[in-house]
Amino acid sequence: MKNRESIDRIAEAMPRPASASLEKKPAILLAATDRWVPTARMAMALVTAGCSVDVVCPSGHPLAKTRVIDRMLDYNGLMPVRSIERAIRVTRPDLVIPCDDLAASHLHELYRREHARGGASCEVCTLIERSLGSAAGFEAVRSRSAFLQLAQEEGIRIPRTQVIENSGDLLNWIAQVGFPMVLKANGTSGGQGVKVVNTVEEAERALRKLQAPPLAARALKRALVDRDLTLVWPSFSRRRATVSAQAFVAGHEATSAIACWKGTVIASLHFEVIEKTGSTGHATVVRQIEHAEMSDAAVKVARRLKLSGLHGLDFMLEAETGKAYLIEINPRTTQVGHLALGPGHDLPAALFAAITGNKVQSVRKVTENDTIALFPQEWKRNAASPFLTSAYHDVPWEEPALVRACVSNLRKQRSLNSRTALSIQVEPASSNKAAVSNLQATNLIAEQNKI
Repeated sequence: MKNRESIDRIAEAMPRPASASLEKKPAILLAATDRWVPTARMAMALVTAGCSVDVVCPSGHPLAKTRVIDRMLDYNGLMPVRSIERAIRVTRPDLVIPCDDLAASHLHELYRREHARGGASCEVCTLIERSLGSAAGFEAVRSRSAFLQLAQEEGIRIPRTQVIENSGDLLNWIAQVGFPMVLKANGTSGGQGVKVVNTVEEAERALRKLQAPPLAARALKRALVDRDLTLVWPSFSRRRATVSAQAFVAGHEATSAIACWKGTVIASLHFEVIEKTGSTGHATVVRQIEHAEMSDAAVKVARRLKLSGLHGLDFMLEAETGKAYLIEINPRTTQVGHLALGPGHDLPAALFAAITGNKVQSVRKVTENDTIALFPQEWKRNAASPFLTSAYHDVPWEEPALVRACVSNLRKQRSLNSRTALSIQVEPASSNKAAVSNLQATNLIAEQNKI
């Protein structure tokens, strides 16, 4: 009870930006197929911007721990496209935003089905194109190799890339490009389906693994436990994945989150990745930057694909030159998209303005610190990370039940011998609110860890 009351007091101390008021708020439908915490953060940011938010998602989603959702509809992994279609019919949104790659793929499939039935002018098709961009670009965003070919045509810097169909192609590539090299399978995300290899043996082994259909046991587990049939057909039909080889760029990763409207970038966030989970995992600490090549690439991609809605672009920044190499597009909202970092850097506010035709009204900048530790990602990576105190730690104190759920879930994942206290930096509250000290937050989470 003491811990619950402490989190509630912190929540009350945090400033709450006023949402824009309209007689009818823009209606947003979030589509999620997994239980990713950043989806809850995006919902909170959209509501702060002035939207009303419904969601179609699996049961047990962290969104249920927030107070911002109007309606939660069930995502059925056994009938995924139909469940998203039903959510659209029920909520009749102004915009639908996919929150993971599988959700984006379901929306592409729904477009194809509806287009076959009623043509591109049908209501659902119109909504999906308004939300994601021109359907002519759907194939490009699903295929890493096709997307990079498109980017190269636009004059965007990319690593040398080639589709690898067999061992002969692989050996020819190695002879031309050498090591290290990167192998990537289409249809994967979050660092899965990516292998950095340094020898012929590693490369051949990685190619076999990446091309192989999903194991039947994995497909059945996903179907029976997660109620997700996505892997069943590729497994039983023995469908092989398309694999591309990519020249290795010595440097560090960077990422852009962009809000687009009819082919124009209306807000953007650019970050270099400081920490991440594993060698190919998602970012946990990022630093905001301004980078002309990243900005230019975003503008060119949005224009070429006529993008709308929220998208992410991944880059490698070359260590010696700082040049940006575009390596991937994420046709969905990303884990940094909720961050309000001032005019031109507030994606939800820009989307609200685009839908309503109003002037962009950004909320208060969440921090002046350009380094941001993402919650709970960085804590999960390293509970003793120095970035939890030196960076702005992006804890959603305004939703205490969500904070408690994250703390509880992560605590359960750790063994009794590896528990360590968590230090959380909280930005000073506004002058008419009581400030929350770093020590309070540290003690609070330390107490939680001892339960």
